[in-house]
Amino acid sequence: MDRATPREIRASFVNATRGEAQRLNLPDDLADLPWGPDLDFLGWADPRAPQQAALVVLREGRLVGVRLRRNNGGGGGRTRMCSLCCTVHPGSNVALMVAARAGKAGRDGNTVGLDVCADLRCPGYVRGWLPLPAISLVAETTTVEAKVERMNGNLDAFLRRVQR
Repeated sequence: MDRATPREIRASFVNATRGEAQRLNLPDDLADLPWGPDLDFLGWADPRAPQQAALVVLREGRLVGVRLRRNNGGGGGRTRMCSLCCTVHPGSNVALMVAARAGKAGRDGNTVGLDVCADLRCPGYVRGWLPLPAISLVAETTTVEAKVERMNGNLDAFLRRVQR
């Protein structure tokens, strides 16, 4: 993902009003992120409102942003798997994120959700920048390229559900 300005990021949200997008706090380290082809998407929890989160991805030459709400229900001690990158974490490190659908459906209160890494740093887990949690009994033998393709396919399916 190429470097994006705060203005471009705020303009990308498909399920938020302009005011909601303006009020969303961007990551404090936006300038220091590892921009480039290995950043499959930008995801963050609002540093000043932890129940709010967002992800932004480049698709078909344009940024697509989705505003998310983190569900309060904790994972407890259960082991859970991220629906995007398929990383297995202790339950508290995976959160149910809920997104209003785009357009009239979202204004009518329709939402979609998925379990995702609570820190939304899936590209780092898939590509090996971040250490995997040491809780799995079996190591995945899939190549990094296959993991990236799977994660992007899962993300595309979620984006279709939000924009439907």
